[in-house]
Amino acid sequence: MKPRNTDAYRTTGRRGRTRAPGLIAALLGLTTATAACAVSPAQQVAAARVARSAAPRTSEAPALPRPTGPYAVGRDILHLVDRHRTDPWVPTSGPRQLMVLMYYPARPGTGGPASYMTVDEARLFLQEKAPGVDVPPALLSGTRTWAHTAARPAPGRFPLVVLSPGLTFPRATLTGLAEELAGRGYVVALVDHTYENSGTTFPDGRTLACAICDKPPAGGPPAIARSRAADISFVLDRLTARHSAWRYARLIDPGHIGMAGHSIGGDATATTMATDHRVHAGVNMDGTFYAPVPADGLAHRPFLMFGAEHEAPGIDDTWGQAWSSLNGWKRWLTVAGSDHGTFTDLPILSAWVGRPGAGISPQRAEEITRTYVGAFFDLHLKGIRQPLLDGSSPANPEVTFQHP
Repeated sequence: MKPRNTDAYRTTGRRGRTRAPGLIAALLGLTTATAACAVSPAQQVAAARVARSAAPRTSEAPALPRPTGPYAVGRDILHLVDRHRTDPWVPTSGPRQLMVLMYYPARPGTGGPASYMTVDEARLFLQEKAPGVDVPPALLSGTRTWAHTAARPAPGRFPLVVLSPGLTFPRATLTGLAEELAGRGYVVALVDHTYENSGTTFPDGRTLACAICDKPPAGGPPAIARSRAADISFVLDRLTARHSAWRYARLIDPGHIGMAGHSIGGDATATTMATDHRVHAGVNMDGTFYAPVPADGLAHRPFLMFGAEHEAPGIDDTWGQAWSSLNGWKRWLTVAGSDHGTFTDLPILSAWVGRPGAGISPQRAEEITRTYVGAFFDLHLKGIRQPLLDGSSPANPEVTFQHP
Protein backbone atom coordinates (compact mmCIF):
# COMPACT_ATOMS: atom_id res chain seq x y z
CA MET A 1 0.00 0.00 0.00
CA LYS A 2 1.43 3.38 -1.00
CA PRO A 3 1.82 6.20 1.51
CA ARG A 4 -1.05 8.67 1.51
CA ASN A 5 -0.15 12.10 0.17
CA THR A 6 0.69 14.47 3.00
CA ASP A 7 2.71 17.20 1.36
CA ALA A 8 3.30 18.78 -2.01
CA TYR A 9 3.67 15.62 -4.10
CA ARG A 10 1.19 12.94 -5.06
CA THR A 11 2.36 9.49 -6.14
CA THR A 12 1.21 8.90 -9.72
CA GLY A 13 1.80 5.16 -9.88
CA ARG A 14 4.86 5.83 -12.03
CA ARG A 15 8.29 7.02 -11.09
CA GLY A 16 7.35 10.69 -11.43
CA ARG A 17 5.31 12.83 -9.08
CA THR A 18 2.96 15.71 -9.61
CA ARG A 19 1.54 18.50 -7.50
CA ALA A 20 -1.32 17.54 -5.23
CA PRO A 21 -4.37 19.82 -4.99
CA GLY A 22 -5.04 18.76 -1.41
CA LEU A 23 -3.38 21.77 0.15
CA ILE A 24 -5.46 24.25 -1.84
CA ALA A 25 -8.53 22.21 -0.97
CA ALA A 26 -7.62 22.38 2.69
CA LEU A 27 -7.78 26.17 2.67
CA LEU A 28 -11.02 26.19 0.70
CA GLY A 29 -12.65 23.60 2.95
CA LEU A 30 -13.13 20.96 0.25
CA THR A 31 -13.55 17.30 1.15
CA THR A 32 -10.65 14.91 1.62
CA ALA A 33 -11.99 12.72 -1.18
CA THR A 34 -11.97 15.65 -3.59
CA ALA A 35 -8.49 16.66 -2.46
CA ALA A 36 -7.11 13.19 -3.20
CA CYS A 37 -8.02 13.30 -6.89
CA ALA A 38 -6.05 14.83 -9.74
CA VAL A 39 -7.40 18.18 -10.91
CA SER A 40 -8.32 18.63 -14.54
CA PRO A 41 -8.13 22.03 -16.28
CA ALA A 42 -11.92 22.30 -16.16
CA GLN A 43 -11.89 21.53 -12.43
CA GLN A 44 -9.20 24.16 -11.91
CA VAL A 45 -11.39 26.77 -13.60
CA ALA A 46 -14.36 25.71 -11.47
CA ALA A 47 -12.24 25.82 -8.33
CA ALA A 48 -11.07 29.32 -9.20
CA ARG A 49 -14.70 30.45 -9.53
CA VAL A 50 -15.48 28.95 -6.13
CA ALA A 51 -12.39 30.63 -4.72
CA ARG A 52 -13.43 34.04 -5.99
CA SER A 53 -16.80 33.62 -4.34
CA ALA A 54 -15.11 32.68 -1.08
CA ALA A 55 -13.86 36.14 -0.16
CA PRO A 56 -14.23 37.11 3.50
CA ARG A 57 -17.65 38.40 4.41
CA THR A 58 -15.99 41.15 6.46
CA SER A 59 -13.14 43.58 6.14
CA GLU A 60 -11.74 42.36 9.44
CA ALA A 61 -8.73 40.08 9.72
CA PRO A 62 -9.23 36.57 11.13
CA ALA A 63 -8.41 35.85 14.76
CA LEU A 64 -6.74 32.86 16.41
CA PRO A 65 -8.18 31.47 19.66
CA ARG A 66 -6.68 32.86 22.85
CA PRO A 67 -4.05 30.66 24.54
CA THR A 68 -5.32 28.89 27.66
CA GLY A 69 -2.19 28.89 29.84
CA PRO A 70 -1.32 31.17 32.77
CA TYR A 71 1.45 33.09 30.98
CA ALA A 72 1.37 36.01 28.58
CA VAL A 73 3.29 35.24 25.37
CA GLY A 74 6.36 37.02 24.06
CA ARG A 75 7.91 36.64 20.61
CA ASP A 76 11.32 37.24 19.08
CA ILE A 77 12.59 36.67 15.53
CA LEU A 78 15.98 35.07 14.85
CA HIS A 79 17.93 34.98 11.61
CA LEU A 80 20.39 32.07 11.80
CA VAL A 81 23.14 31.34 9.27
CA ASP A 82 24.85 27.93 9.18
CA ARG A 83 28.21 28.76 7.61
CA HIS A 84 29.26 25.11 7.70
CA ARG A 85 26.46 23.98 5.39
CA THR A 86 25.52 25.07 1.88
CA ASP A 87 21.81 25.46 1.19
CA PRO A 88 20.66 22.02 -0.03
CA TRP A 89 18.03 23.30 -2.47
CA VAL A 90 19.62 26.45 -3.90
CA PRO A 91 23.39 26.00 -3.52
CA THR A 92 24.09 29.27 -5.34
CA SER A 93 22.46 31.14 -2.43
CA GLY A 94 25.38 30.21 -0.18
CA PRO A 95 25.16 29.08 3.46
CA ARG A 96 21.92 27.65 4.81
CA GLN A 97 19.85 30.47 6.35
CA LEU A 98 16.83 30.03 8.57
CA MET A 99 14.23 32.30 10.12
CA VAL A 100 13.03 31.18 13.54
CA LEU A 101 10.23 32.60 15.67
CA MET A 102 10.90 32.30 19.41
CA TYR A 103 7.80 32.22 21.63
CA TYR A 104 8.26 32.40 25.39
CA PRO A 105 6.40 32.94 28.68
CA ALA A 106 6.28 36.68 29.24
CA ARG A 107 5.23 39.25 31.79
CA PRO A 108 1.71 40.53 31.11
CA GLY A 109 1.25 44.03 29.78
CA THR A 110 4.66 44.27 28.12
CA GLY A 111 5.61 44.45 24.44
CA GLY A 112 3.56 45.21 21.34
CA PRO A 113 1.32 43.13 19.05
CA ALA A 114 3.04 40.54 16.86
CA SER A 115 2.04 40.12 13.22
CA TYR A 116 0.95 36.78 11.79
CA MET A 117 3.18 36.99 8.72
CA THR A 118 4.56 39.69 6.44
CA VAL A 119 2.41 41.02 3.61
CA ASP A 120 4.73 39.42 1.05
CA GLU A 121 4.50 36.09 2.87
CA ALA A 122 0.70 36.41 2.91
CA ARG A 123 0.61 37.16 -0.82
CA LEU A 124 2.70 34.09 -1.69
CA PHE A 125 0.74 31.92 0.75
CA LEU A 126 -2.55 32.88 -0.91
CA GLN A 127 -1.09 32.25 -4.37
CA GLU A 128 0.10 28.81 -3.28
CA LYS A 129 -2.89 27.66 -1.25
CA ALA A 130 -5.87 29.52 -2.70
CA PRO A 131 -5.23 30.95 -6.17
CA GLY A 132 -8.08 33.19 -7.24
CA VAL A 133 -9.37 33.93 -3.75
CA ASP A 134 -10.00 37.66 -3.54
CA VAL A 135 -8.36 38.27 -0.17
CA PRO A 136 -6.10 41.28 0.42
CA PRO A 137 -2.76 39.92 1.66
CA ALA A 138 -2.62 42.68 4.27
CA LEU A 139 -5.76 41.28 5.91
CA LEU A 140 -4.25 37.80 6.20
CA SER A 141 -0.98 39.32 7.41
CA GLY A 142 -2.95 41.06 10.15
CA THR A 143 -4.50 37.88 11.55
CA ARG A 144 -5.13 38.44 15.28
CA THR A 145 -2.43 36.74 17.33
CA TRP A 146 -1.78 36.81 21.08
CA ALA A 147 2.01 37.12 21.19
CA HIS A 148 3.80 40.40 21.88
CA THR A 149 7.13 41.52 20.47
CA ALA A 150 9.76 42.86 22.86
CA ALA A 151 7.79 41.50 25.82
CA ARG A 152 9.72 41.08 29.07
CA PRO A 153 10.27 37.39 29.84
CA ALA A 154 8.69 35.75 32.84
CA PRO A 155 11.09 34.51 35.52
CA GLY A 156 12.20 30.89 35.48
CA ARG A 157 13.49 28.20 33.12
CA PHE A 158 11.21 26.31 30.77
CA PRO A 159 11.33 23.26 28.50
CA LEU A 160 12.02 23.95 24.83
CA VAL A 161 9.74 22.69 22.04
CA VAL A 162 10.76 22.96 18.38
CA LEU A 163 7.99 23.12 15.76
CA SER A 164 8.40 22.22 12.08
CA PRO A 165 5.59 22.96 9.54
CA GLY A 166 4.55 20.91 6.53
CA LEU A 167 6.06 21.27 3.07
CA THR A 168 4.76 24.46 1.38
CA PHE A 169 3.30 25.58 4.74
CA PRO A 170 4.91 28.72 6.21
CA ARG A 171 5.77 28.66 9.88
CA ALA A 172 2.83 30.99 10.59
CA THR A 173 0.37 28.12 10.14
CA LEU A 174 1.54 26.67 13.48
CA THR A 175 1.16 29.98 15.32
CA GLY A 176 -1.87 28.86 17.34
CA LEU A 177 -0.03 25.84 18.73
CA ALA A 178 3.15 27.86 19.38
CA GLU A 179 1.26 30.49 21.36
CA GLU A 180 -0.61 27.85 23.32
CA LEU A 181 2.58 26.06 24.36
CA ALA A 182 4.31 29.31 25.33
CA GLY A 183 1.29 30.29 27.41
CA ARG A 184 1.51 26.93 29.19
CA GLY A 185 5.14 27.49 30.16
CA TYR A 186 7.35 26.45 27.23
CA VAL A 187 9.90 28.19 25.09
CA VAL A 188 8.99 27.43 21.47
CA ALA A 189 11.25 27.63 18.41
CA LEU A 190 9.05 27.76 15.30
CA VAL A 191 11.29 27.14 12.28
CA ASP A 192 10.77 28.23 8.68
CA HIS A 193 12.71 25.84 6.43
CA THR A 194 13.92 28.12 3.64
CA TYR A 195 12.83 27.27 0.07
CA GLU A 196 10.40 24.65 1.44
CA ASN A 197 7.37 26.88 2.03
CA SER A 198 5.32 29.44 0.13
CA GLY A 199 7.56 32.30 1.24
CA THR A 200 9.99 33.43 3.93
CA THR A 201 10.89 37.08 4.55
CA PHE A 202 14.44 37.86 5.68
CA PRO A 203 15.74 40.91 7.56
CA ASP A 204 17.03 42.52 4.36
CA GLY A 205 13.46 42.59 2.99
CA ARG A 206 13.79 39.71 0.54
CA THR A 207 10.99 37.14 0.55
CA LEU A 208 12.22 33.80 -0.81
CA ALA A 209 9.61 31.58 -2.44
CA CYS A 210 9.59 27.79 -2.53
CA ALA A 211 12.26 26.10 -4.65
CA ILE A 212 11.15 22.47 -4.29
CA CYS A 213 7.35 22.68 -4.20
CA ASP A 214 6.78 22.06 -7.92
CA LYS A 215 9.48 19.47 -8.42
CA PRO A 216 10.78 17.06 -5.77
CA PRO A 217 14.48 17.31 -5.01
CA ALA A 218 16.91 14.46 -5.56
CA GLY A 219 16.12 11.87 -2.94
CA GLY A 220 12.47 12.94 -2.67
CA PRO A 221 10.68 13.47 0.66
CA PRO A 222 13.20 11.40 2.69
CA ALA A 223 15.89 13.90 1.66
CA ILE A 224 13.68 16.75 2.87
CA ALA A 225 13.17 15.06 6.24
CA ARG A 226 16.93 14.52 6.64
CA SER A 227 17.66 18.13 5.66
CA ARG A 228 15.16 19.33 8.25
CA ALA A 229 16.83 17.21 10.89
CA ALA A 230 20.08 19.02 10.07
CA ASP A 231 18.22 22.36 10.31
CA ILE A 232 16.84 21.49 13.75
CA SER A 233 20.15 20.27 15.14
CA PHE A 234 21.74 23.52 13.98
CA VAL A 235 18.98 25.56 15.64
CA LEU A 236 19.48 23.63 18.90
CA ASP A 237 23.23 24.25 18.67
CA ARG A 238 22.68 27.99 18.33
CA LEU A 239 20.05 28.22 21.06
CA THR A 240 21.88 26.17 23.70
CA ALA A 241 25.46 27.29 23.00
CA ARG A 242 27.42 29.10 25.69
CA HIS A 243 27.09 32.24 23.56
CA SER A 244 23.55 31.68 22.35
CA ALA A 245 22.04 33.39 19.32
CA TRP A 246 19.00 34.30 21.43
CA ARG A 247 19.06 37.06 24.01
CA TYR A 248 16.71 35.19 26.36
CA ALA A 249 18.48 31.83 26.18
CA ARG A 250 18.54 31.76 29.98
CA LEU A 251 14.86 30.79 29.80
CA ILE A 252 15.67 27.44 28.13
CA ASP A 253 16.08 24.27 30.16
CA PRO A 254 18.37 22.32 27.78
CA GLY A 255 17.72 19.07 29.63
CA HIS A 256 14.08 19.06 28.55
CA ILE A 257 13.64 19.46 24.78
CA GLY A 258 10.76 18.23 22.61
CA MET A 259 9.76 18.54 18.98
CA ALA A 260 6.50 18.41 17.04
CA GLY A 261 5.86 18.72 13.33
CA HIS A 262 3.01 18.79 10.88
CA SER A 263 3.07 16.63 7.75
CA ILE A 264 6.68 16.21 6.62
CA GLY A 265 7.60 18.18 9.73
CA GLY A 266 6.24 15.22 11.70
CA ASP A 267 8.40 12.86 9.68
CA ALA A 268 11.34 15.20 10.35
CA THR A 269 10.61 14.98 14.08
CA ALA A 270 11.29 11.25 14.09
CA THR A 271 14.28 11.73 11.79
CA THR A 272 15.71 14.37 14.13
CA MET A 273 15.23 12.15 17.17
CA ALA A 274 17.06 9.32 15.39
CA THR A 275 20.20 11.46 15.08
CA ASP A 276 19.97 14.05 17.87
CA HIS A 277 19.46 12.66 21.37
CA ARG A 278 18.90 16.11 22.83
CA VAL A 279 15.26 15.80 21.67
CA HIS A 280 13.56 13.81 24.40
CA ALA A 281 9.99 13.56 23.08
CA GLY A 282 8.32 13.93 19.69
CA VAL A 283 4.97 14.35 17.93
CA ASN A 284 4.06 13.59 14.32
CA MET A 285 0.89 15.46 13.34
CA ASP A 286 -0.51 13.67 10.28
CA GLY A 287 2.73 13.11 8.41
CA THR A 288 3.71 10.06 6.35
CA PHE A 289 6.99 8.58 7.60
CA TYR A 290 8.85 8.88 4.30
CA ALA A 291 12.10 8.51 6.22
CA PRO A 292 11.29 5.39 8.29
CA VAL A 293 11.70 5.20 12.05
CA PRO A 294 14.84 3.12 12.65
CA ALA A 295 14.13 -0.57 13.21
CA ASP A 296 15.66 -0.34 16.69
CA GLY A 297 13.42 2.58 17.62
CA LEU A 298 14.25 5.97 19.12
CA ALA A 299 16.21 4.90 22.20
CA HIS A 300 13.03 4.38 24.24
CA ARG A 301 12.00 8.04 23.99
CA PRO A 302 8.27 8.88 23.93
CA PHE A 303 6.49 9.55 20.65
CA LEU A 304 2.92 10.59 19.79
CA MET A 305 1.39 9.71 16.40
CA PHE A 306 -1.50 12.14 16.07
CA GLY A 307 -3.42 12.05 12.81
CA ALA A 308 -6.61 12.49 10.83
CA GLU A 309 -9.10 9.69 10.22
CA HIS A 310 -7.10 8.57 7.20
CA GLU A 311 -4.32 7.53 9.60
CA ALA A 312 -6.30 4.63 11.04
CA PRO A 313 -4.37 1.33 11.09
CA GLY A 314 -4.05 -0.35 7.70
CA ILE A 315 -4.34 2.79 5.59
CA ASP A 316 -0.82 4.23 5.64
CA ASP A 317 1.72 1.42 5.97
CA THR A 318 4.40 3.84 7.14
CA TRP A 319 2.44 4.47 10.33
CA GLY A 320 2.19 0.75 11.00
CA GLN A 321 5.93 0.39 10.48
CA ALA A 322 6.66 3.33 12.77
CA TRP A 323 4.38 1.94 15.46
CA SER A 324 6.17 -1.41 15.36
CA SER A 325 9.59 0.22 15.56
CA LEU A 326 8.90 2.70 18.37
CA ASN A 327 10.22 1.17 21.58
CA GLY A 328 9.32 3.76 24.20
CA TRP A 329 6.09 5.29 25.51
CA LYS A 330 3.85 5.67 22.47
CA ARG A 331 0.29 6.56 21.48
CA TRP A 332 -1.52 6.46 18.14
CA LEU A 333 -4.48 8.85 18.09
CA THR A 334 -6.86 9.75 15.25
CA VAL A 335 -9.41 12.56 15.15
CA ALA A 336 -12.87 12.01 13.67
CA GLY A 337 -14.05 14.60 11.15
CA SER A 338 -10.51 15.83 10.54
CA ASP A 339 -8.32 16.25 7.49
CA HIS A 340 -4.69 17.03 6.81
CA GLY A 341 -4.94 20.71 7.74
CA THR A 342 -6.79 20.11 11.03
CA PHE A 343 -3.59 20.28 13.08
CA THR A 344 -2.68 23.78 11.86
CA ASP A 345 -4.35 27.19 11.69
CA LEU A 346 -5.87 26.35 8.28
CA PRO A 347 -9.36 25.52 9.64
CA ILE A 348 -9.59 29.02 11.13
CA LEU A 349 -8.41 30.60 7.88
CA SER A 350 -10.72 28.43 5.77
CA ALA A 351 -13.74 29.49 7.78
CA TRP A 352 -12.65 33.11 7.44
CA VAL A 353 -12.72 32.93 3.63
CA GLY A 354 -16.21 31.47 3.85
CA ARG A 355 -15.36 27.81 3.17
CA PRO A 356 -15.23 25.90 6.46
CA GLY A 357 -14.46 22.23 6.05
CA ALA A 358 -16.91 19.44 6.74
CA GLY A 359 -16.77 17.62 10.03
CA ILE A 360 -14.97 19.06 13.01
CA SER A 361 -15.36 22.82 13.55
CA PRO A 362 -12.33 25.12 13.26
CA GLN A 363 -12.45 26.06 16.94
CA ARG A 364 -12.71 22.41 17.98
CA ALA A 365 -9.83 21.47 15.68
CA GLU A 366 -7.58 24.04 17.37
CA GLU A 367 -8.76 22.97 20.83
CA ILE A 368 -8.08 19.26 20.29
CA THR A 369 -4.64 19.86 18.79
CA ARG A 370 -3.62 22.19 21.58
CA THR A 371 -5.04 19.92 24.28
CA TYR A 372 -3.36 16.67 23.24
CA VAL A 373 -0.02 18.07 22.12
CA GLY A 374 0.13 20.17 25.28
CA ALA A 375 -0.74 17.16 27.45
CA PHE A 376 1.97 15.08 25.76
CA PHE A 377 4.68 17.62 26.51
CA ASP A 378 3.35 18.29 30.02
CA LEU A 379 3.76 14.58 30.73
CA HIS A 380 7.13 13.96 29.11
CA LEU A 381 8.94 17.29 29.56
CA LYS A 382 7.42 18.45 32.85
CA GLY A 383 6.51 15.14 34.49
CA ILE A 384 2.88 16.15 35.10
CA ARG A 385 0.56 13.13 35.04
CA GLN A 386 -1.95 13.24 32.17
CA PRO A 387 -4.91 10.83 32.49
CA LEU A 388 -6.07 12.26 29.14
CA LEU A 389 -3.35 10.16 27.47
CA ASP A 390 -4.33 6.92 29.21
CA GLY A 391 -7.38 6.24 27.05
CA SER A 392 -10.49 7.61 25.39
CA SER A 393 -12.11 10.59 27.12
CA PRO A 394 -15.86 11.35 27.16
CA ALA A 395 -14.90 15.02 26.90
CA ASN A 396 -13.14 14.35 23.59
CA PRO A 397 -15.26 11.81 21.70
CA GLU A 398 -13.60 12.75 18.39
CA VAL A 399 -10.28 11.25 19.51
CA THR A 400 -9.76 7.51 19.07
CA PHE A 401 -6.87 5.59 20.66
CA GLN A 402 -5.68 3.08 18.08
CA HIS A 403 -4.35 -0.31 19.23
CA PRO A 404 -2.97 -2.05 16.13
